[in-house]
Amino acid sequence: QVQLVESGGGLVQAGDSLRLSCAASGRTFAVSAMGWFRQAPGKEREFVAAISMSGGSTYYTDSVKGRFTVDRANAKNSVFLQMNSLKPEDTAVYYCAGDPNLSDITRGPKYIDYWGKGTLVTVSS
Repeated sequence: QVQLVESGGGLVQAGDSLRLSCAASGRTFAVSAMGWFRQAPGKEREFVAAISMSGGSTYYTDSVKGRFTVDRANAKNSVFLQMNSLKPEDTAVYYCAGDPNLSDITRGPKYIDYWGKGTLVTVSS
C-alpha cells in the first residue's frame, strides 16, 4: 500500500553533519504523519523525530534537540532529517516511519503502520 525509501546515511566523524531523506509512494495519505526512529547496536528501536501532515508541528527526543531538524518537502510526500553536530552515540540504523496518526509515531515503534528499510549512520570519534 505504501513504500518508504530512505537515503543519505554514511560514515562521518564527530561534529559532522548528514541529511537523511525519505520518499513515500503509493497511498501517501496513509502516511500523512511521518518521522524517524533509530536502532543502535544491541539496543531497542527508539523515537527520534516526527512531523505533522502540514509540517507545522515537530517533535524530538531530548537527546537530539538543538542538533537535529525534521522537515517535509512541499509535495508532502517526503521527509528529511538534518543531523548536525553528530556524536558517536548517534550511531544507528535510522528508519523512516509513516502513519495516518501523528500520535502513533510519538507513542512508539509498535504503533507504526509503515517502515522504510533503514539507512546506516556511523559516527566515529
